[in-house]
Amino acid sequence: MTSPSPQPEWLSRYCRVLSIAGSDSGGGAGIQADLKTLSALGCFGMTAITAVTAQNTRGVTAIHSLPVDLLAKQIEAVITDIGVDAVKIGMLHTPEVVRTVATALPAFADVPIILDPVMVATSGDKLIDDHTISVLVHELFPHCELVTPNLDEASVLLGRKVREIADLEPAILSLRALGCRSVLLKGGHLSGERVVDMLLTESGDIKRFQSPRIHTPNVHGTGCSLSSAIAAYRALGEDLVAAVEKARNYIAGAIQAGANVTTGSGHGPLNHGFAPLPMVIARVRRGQP
Repeated sequence: MTSPSPQPEWLSRYCRVLSIAGSDSGGGAGIQADLKTLSALGCFGMTAITAVTAQNTRGVTAIHSLPVDLLAKQIEAVITDIGVDAVKIGMLHTPEVVRTVATALPAFADVPIILDPVMVATSGDKLIDDHTISVLVHELFPHCELVTPNLDEASVLLGRKVREIADLEPAILSLRALGCRSVLLKGGHLSGERVVDMLLTESGDIKRFQSPRIHTPNVHGTGCSLSSAIAAYRALGEDLVAAVEKARNYIAGAIQAGANVTTGSGHGPLNHGFAPLPMVIARVRRGQP
């Protein structure tokens, strides 16, 4: 009797991604969006929850922070048993939370860490104070492979307006000077019919990504989902540039698939599950976007 052929190593375990972020009861952003994205891209998502929020498509009505010792224990529980192939970090809303995460980072040696520095609401209001931002920059930025601010967040970090395409390259170089290893400056808030993002890699190369703008109010959680998708592709073995490109393609597809879907009465979510999983895995293994 012929023995079954051994399966490929990549089929013998999951690619494991840990999301350190807050919970969104509306399911469109935060931990919930991260898990949906990771599952859609064939990864095993794990969580360390920093806070629980009451929110929906119209906004946030309450935030309850979890104790930082519980946050530390969540991270420890994951890494000491399951293991981690990539980490995505979302909103860290107090200096104590930032420092707790920073203290845990040495356990992720050689693991890609993607930081989405959530600090400005859609309304333009700052979500974290200046002291927390300072701690985030000095104690977390240098440890992350990639930081992914949008234009509002870049404006806060640099203390000047970043609004036009001509602002992108000077801004991304200034962000690098804050201690970032690599930066993806997201241009979704630019005017015009094309979305332009700019990536500055650790080696100093600059790459510009462009895609058609999709006109829809359903963009809640786009930043969370993009950073999670980048972490997923890094866990799957893609280099950083390819991970960013494939993650952008995934997000564009998710926005397009959910563009005309009504969920709530405000800014609805993406359609995270639009791409059949076997197709995604096959594309990744063939090195296709």
